[in-house]
Amino acid sequence: MPQNQEGRRLPNVTFKLRKDGQWFYPTTAELFGGKRVAVFGLPGAFTPTCSSSHLPRFDELAPVFKRHGIDEVVCVSVNDAFVMDAWARDQRTQHVMMLADGNGELTDGIGMLVDKTALGFGKRSWRFSMIVKDAVIEKMFVEPEIEGDPFLVSDADTLLDYVAPGARKPLFFTFFAREGCPHCARARAALDAKGMVYEEIVIGKHASVRAMRAVSGGQTTPQVFVDGKRIGTADDLEAYLARLG
Repeated sequence: MPQNQEGRRLPNVTFKLRKDGQWFYPTTAELFGGKRVAVFGLPGAFTPTCSSSHLPRFDELAPVFKRHGIDEVVCVSVNDAFVMDAWARDQRTQHVMMLADGNGELTDGIGMLVDKTALGFGKRSWRFSMIVKDAVIEKMFVEPEIEGDPFLVSDADTLLDYVAPGARKPLFFTFFAREGCPHCARARAALDAKGMVYEEIVIGKHASVRAMRAVSGGQTTPQVFVDGKRIGTADDLEAYLARLG
């Protein structure tokens, strides 16, 4: 079972990464020295929990981390640089640095490398998150050793609550839309004007009318939700945003 490593210095590793189609080779000292960095480790690119929850939420909250003294938010996985780059593109990651620990040197050096050969994964990272200050682990959250793939304490919200208790977190909007719908365009413009993060589910492309009705109870588009709660139409959204100020 991986153990909490608070107070431990990161191992000296030279990473093999890709950027804009070129190789570059940053070291642990270059990435973490003189900085306060939020780091999270996960079992693998393109795997279910990593793709649906772990990486996306850190990407959403990265700007909040940075407003509260964190210089960088880093995702570590025992995958090669090509896989990590492809995953970042697939996830449309904007604010998280993807750190390919292809040989597992960093992960092993902080005691988080585990054997997942039974799943056909070989050696991979245990799921964790941590704050690293000047290359030393300041705080660490390590998932418990229980059946399955536990995701209880290494999430972005838990780490942010350590960094900045009570920090205001961004709202996340989702809305059902139709192509060419003028009211959907109004909703999109209203969200863009406020700088809100949102996801658009297009009827006929991402979901059916029946799915929209089942979820929202509404029959017209857009049907807008915030953090899982229904707001309603474009008119309702504009009124909601006006109340936020």
